[in-house]
Amino acid sequence: MKIVILVLLLAVVASLFSGLYFVYKDKGTTNRAVTALTIRIALSLVVFALLMASYWFGWLKDGKL
Repeated sequence: MKIVILVLLLAVVASLFSGLYFVYKDKGTTNRAVTALTIRIALSLVVFALLMASYWFGWLKDGKL
């Protein structure tokens, strides 16, 4: 479970930096930054839902991974 959550968090950070890169590079001419930030939000929601489900099903003990 730790590895899955860490991979998803790294994907969130990568998406955040790719959005920053696209904002700087494209200067508002394309929607790549919006797409990257939308992916970041979706991944963040997946991480949150996974953590909630892990706690609910008892995969997390006392809030520890």
